[in-house]
Amino acid sequence: MTTAQAVTLRTVSQLAPVRDDLIAVYSDVRAELLHLPNYAVAAFAERLDRHGSDHGWAAVLAYADNGEPVGYAYSNVVHSENRWWKRIAPAPAAQYTEQPTVALKELGVCVPWRKTGTSVRLHEALLAHHVAEPYVSLMVNPAAGEGKVQRLYESWGYRSIGTSQPTPDSPVLTAMVRRLPPGE
Repeated sequence: MTTAQAVTLRTVSQLAPVRDDLIAVYSDVRAELLHLPNYAVAAFAERLDRHGSDHGWAAVLAYADNGEPVGYAYSNVVHSENRWWKRIAPAPAAQYTEQPTVALKELGVCVPWRKTGTSVRLHEALLAHHVAEPYVSLMVNPAAGEGKVQRLYESWGYRSIGTSQPTPDSPVLTAMVRRLPPGE
């Protein structure tokens, strides 16, 4: 882990006040992929607006001392009939789908703040917002960071339950799940 400027975390449950900050951080985090249709800023903004209106939406943003947003994580709560589950193959076990589950939709940290603990702080602060759900699920591109991103999630207790391709433009993602709180 390297050191970087300290960050302050801010948890929100309404999209409007932080929408521009989320898009700014996303644009920086995904800069090398923005030319791909699924990663384009317009595609992200459309997903963000849809996710921001979904049940149980919450976000945590990290801000540098100068007020600049440098990281974010956001999620919502999905139920058994949600398309989140229907796109995973093979079909997920009922223990994950029969009750509300946190769906971690996005987590990103700007380059200067990577390897500083910012991502785990964002992740854990976001999950602390969800106290009623027994599981958290996410989808990760197994090629991201040459596999490092998926291995990071595995080190946080996530395990693969299948694959998903949410849109024709998106890569095939690894669907993962973890019990909340970890270790139970």
